[in-house]
Amino acid sequence: MSNSEDSLNLSQYDLTQAKLTFGEKMAYGAGDLGTAITTNLLSFFLLFFFTNVAGLDPALAGLVLLIGKIFDAINDPIIGVLSDRTQSKMGRRLPWMLYAAIPFGLSFFAQWLVPSTDKTVLFWYYAIVGIVFNTFFTAVNLPYTALTPEITQDYNERTSLNTFRFTFSIGGSILSLFIAQLIFAFFKDPARQTGSCNAGGTQYIVLGAVCALISCISIYWCVWGIKKRAIAGDRHRLHNASLDATPEEMSFGEQLKVVFSNRPFLFVIGIYFCSWLALQITASIIPYFVVNWMKMQENDFILVTIAVQGTALVMLSVWSAVSKRFGKKAAYFMGSGIWIAAQAGLFFLQPGQVTMLYILAIMAGAGVSTAYLIPWSMIPDVTDLDELETGQRREGIFYAFMVLLQKFGLAGGLFLLGLGLSWAKFKESVPCQPLPVQPDSALSAIRIAIGPLPTIALVIGLALAYFYPITREVHTEILMRLSERRRQQNEQS
Repeated sequence: MSNSEDSLNLSQYDLTQAKLTFGEKMAYGAGDLGTAITTNLLSFFLLFFFTNVAGLDPALAGLVLLIGKIFDAINDPIIGVLSDRTQSKMGRRLPWMLYAAIPFGLSFFAQWLVPSTDKTVLFWYYAIVGIVFNTFFTAVNLPYTALTPEITQDYNERTSLNTFRFTFSIGGSILSLFIAQLIFAFFKDPARQTGSCNAGGTQYIVLGAVCALISCISIYWCVWGIKKRAIAGDRHRLHNASLDATPEEMSFGEQLKVVFSNRPFLFVIGIYFCSWLALQITASIIPYFVVNWMKMQENDFILVTIAVQGTALVMLSVWSAVSKRFGKKAAYFMGSGIWIAAQAGLFFLQPGQVTMLYILAIMAGAGVSTAYLIPWSMIPDVTDLDELETGQRREGIFYAFMVLLQKFGLAGGLFLLGLGLSWAKFKESVPCQPLPVQPDSALSAIRIAIGPLPTIALVIGLALAYFYPITREVHTEILMRLSERRRQQNEQS
């Protein structure tokens, strides 16, 4: 291809000015559908499946999950750096998604199989499958998240793009619950019909297969829907890099040093960690709160969760509009304020106040959507600042630590929750036996976990957001300085 042809193609995708089409935004959003479905199902059902279907001891089941999380934490920054350094005709990110999609789906499905009755065999099978799944999950999800700043540099377009992304993400979480309910209702297990206490795994095999297929299709939709834009974005990056007279390869340790010396990035990861920690603690304690404190049925917590996630889905477009009008910080302050009021209200809720429970769930959902939308919309601005200061674009490493903190938020939330319930003398349920009566200490711990703990985390997040330095005006100045530097480099070349 000639230089003139290459320039023509690049001009068709001016990442500073050109708006993304509706189809491109839809395709980009679809990339988060599969990972959201798998993450939600694993969060809600995997531990139960290990103990009540596969027959693993709870200690072994917990160890399997811990091994997966530790390995997940290790592979995030490694794949982030490798993704940054990838060179191909499809750019840096798309090849990872393209080739990892099918192994991602297959390894997710494999987690719902029971290949043996031997507990040692099962332990090693699930540990290995968990490691494989987490590897391919990162290989799909991390390059995907790093695409945002590469396909648009417009401040408001990035917020709009993330609105589509998290519409699919939250929608996928809700869809996964509906799919599970339908499959469990349709595939009645013979063991349950005969009164056996051992639930078979037919429903989980079907659930794993259906959701693995949906996940793979959504990833390919994303790859082919944004292919032209992503390739053009990578050409822009290579073109700008060729104008740098002193390009240099940085070691992994040097890149980490640059990342953590980026002051705005530290604020963003703090905001995100606090928001995600509050979200995960709440999500994990909802079943206990609904059943043990509110005295409702076991399946009612799914309806409460759908109320939260459904509201978050609806509010994404609202917060996107608010962010466009007043800025990202203002949107985060408004949403978190509503969320804090809801969490505080849950602490004072009494058994029988079901209507108020759903009102507070809807309020919490309105705030939860800002936790999804705003921090991820801030990260591209941080990478622009990093490019201005260093002359290099390293989205992969920044996004790697965002994804890593999301996983630490989940692991930290579950650890704190389990530790607190243990100290409070929480009585575990026994299969085929009525739910045990919980002591007052356990009920108090559940209420503290649903109210004060998330509230404290959210207040800290608000304080960090207040001091976050990249406003819309600051970001506009960053882009102007980048554009001026590139113009000067073009003139010199």
